[in-house]
Amino acid sequence: MRSFIAERLQQVKPSATISIADKAKQLKAEGKDIIDLSGGDPHFPTPQHIVQAAFEAINRGETHYSPSRGTPNLLRAIQKKFASENGLEYSLEEIIVTPGGKHAIYATLVATVNDGDEVLLLSPAWVSYEPSVYLAGGRPVYIPLEPEDYRITPEILRSVEAPRAKVLIFNTPNNPTGRVATREEIEAVAEFAIERDLLVISDELYEKILFDGHEHISIATLPGMRERTVTINGVSKSYAMTGWRLGYLAAPRQIASQVLKVHQHSVTAAATFTQEAAACALEGPQDVVEYMVKEYEKNRALVVEALNAIPGIECKAPEGAFYAFPKVDGDSIKFADAMLEKAGVALTPGIAFGPTGEGHVRISFATDYNLLEKAFDRMKRAVVGR
Repeated sequence: MRSFIAERLQQVKPSATISIADKAKQLKAEGKDIIDLSGGDPHFPTPQHIVQAAFEAINRGETHYSPSRGTPNLLRAIQKKFASENGLEYSLEEIIVTPGGKHAIYATLVATVNDGDEVLLLSPAWVSYEPSVYLAGGRPVYIPLEPEDYRITPEILRSVEAPRAKVLIFNTPNNPTGRVATREEIEAVAEFAIERDLLVISDELYEKILFDGHEHISIATLPGMRERTVTINGVSKSYAMTGWRLGYLAAPRQIASQVLKVHQHSVTAAATFTQEAAACALEGPQDVVEYMVKEYEKNRALVVEALNAIPGIECKAPEGAFYAFPKVDGDSIKFADAMLEKAGVALTPGIAFGPTGEGHVRISFATDYNLLEKAFDRMKRAVVGR
C-alpha cells in the first residue's frame, strides 16, 4: 500500500517546546512535582479590563464570523499602534489579524515561498521557523551566529551560500537568546536584504519586553525596507494573552492581498470576541505591560545570579524577551533530560533552536519568583550531586 503521508512532513519534527511542556504536564498529572520552565507562557493572568472587553463583546452577541481580515475596530487599533509606536504607516488593507503570531508567519511563508526557495534563519532561531518553511515547500538555511554574543555582522550574513534565497526571518528581541538587535545590526540586515533582493519577515512579538534601556527598532522603518518587509506582531507575550490566540501582520499591499488568500482558505478569521479584547489591550492602559516587564526584570536578576552559581553553567543577562539561554556542559538534550529526571525541572534543549543552540538550554523566567528560586535550588543540587 502506498504511503498516504506527504513527503514534506518527513522533514518536520514535532515542536520541541510543546513536546516538553506536554511531558511536564503528564508528569504532573502522575503526581510528580514538576517545575516547567520550558514554555513561553507568561504566568500573569490576562489584565481584567481586557477580559471584561471580551465578556462584553460576547454579551453583545459578537460570536459570529468577523471579516476575514479582522474587525474594523481592531484593524484601526493596530494601524494606530504601528504609527505611534513603530513609526510605520499602513492602510487597513495592508493589515491582517490572525489566530496567533505563528499563523501569521506560516501564512506569509505559504504566500511567498515557491518549492525549493531558500529561507534564511539566523541561528539560534525559534523552533517553529524551520518546520514552517518546510510546510511551505521551502528549504531552511541557517546562518550561524557566534555563541559568545550572537551578534549580527555583514561578514556573517554574506558568508551564507544560498543561491535560491528569497526570504530572511528576523527576530528581535530574540527567542531564545534574549538578544536585542542594535541599530547597527538591523542596518546590516537591511543592507543584506536589499543586496540579495530578499523579503524580510520581521518577528516582533517581544518588542515591549526590554531591559537596561534597550530600544526596539522595526526594520521596516529603514530606507528601502517597507516594501520588502512583513512585520509580525501580536498580543500574546506583552499582554499575557497566549491562550487568546491573536496575532497580526502588516505588509505591502501586493503581499498582504496574497497572504489574505491563505488566511481565508485555512482559518477564515480570528475569533470575534478575542479581537475585541485585543483592541482593548492595544488602546487601553499600558501600565499593565510596564508592571509585568518590571517583574520580569526582577526574575531576570535572579536567573542570571542563580544559574552562574551552578557549576558548569554560564549565563549572560538577556536584553529582552523573558528567556535565558545559558551555556551548559555537554549535550543539551541529555542535560535537559537529566534536569527533568533528577530535579523535576523542565527546560528546552538548545539544539531545538538550530545548530548554534547546542550546548545551551532555554529557560523561561515568565513565572513566579519563588518558583524560580525553588527550581534553581533543585538544579544546583542535581548538578553537584547532593
